[in-house]
Amino acid sequence: MTTDGRLARGERARTAALDAAIVLATESGLDGLSFSQLADRLGVSKSGLFAHWRTKEELQLAAIEHAQERYTRVVVLPALKQPRGLRRLWAMHDRRLADVASGDLPGGCFFCNAQFEFAARPGVVHDRLAEALGLWHVLLERLITEAMQLGELGPDTDPAQLSFELNAHETAAIYESRLLPASQIYTYARTAALVRLRGLSPKPELLPEA
Repeated sequence: MTTDGRLARGERARTAALDAAIVLATESGLDGLSFSQLADRLGVSKSGLFAHWRTKEELQLAAIEHAQERYTRVVVLPALKQPRGLRRLWAMHDRRLADVASGDLPGGCFFCNAQFEFAARPGVVHDRLAEALGLWHVLLERLITEAMQLGELGPDTDPAQLSFELNAHETAAIYESRLLPASQIYTYARTAALVRLRGLSPKPELLPEA
């Protein structure tokens, strides 16, 4: 029981550290994430953090994994509760914008910030971020294909093209909302996606009005 208690406390401490790490990464950049910075934020010693990660790169990779788990919990799983097809695809886009707008992460989106930061930096962190982006497109394309199979998107819809467009709307909203009036930017991003989806759908009544 004592061993189990120590393991549970260690896992809680690790989770709390990663929660703080993804917030810090949106404030100072993933490359700017350091053991000293994280220890100061948590009010703990660096040695306690070294018990979980031996190097900065290990910490960065763990932060990416934790951010992906958070994204699945906050964005993906709630969207997947919607009916299959167009409504589920729209919910995925809308949930992502809502997450950015929530302010839970100061920089808006862990992944967009980190992907911009590491786009020209070869290495394992770059590759893990590229993998995460690829998986996002795989998910969007799957939802688009399902909507086509249900007759809720036209048969000439190109899943890869539409996935790119939806992600582009989201990405633009993420960085422009940090520089321009956020509520207006989110409205633009929602409207752009709705206009595009309604134009491709034989059943536009499934979507909100643009």
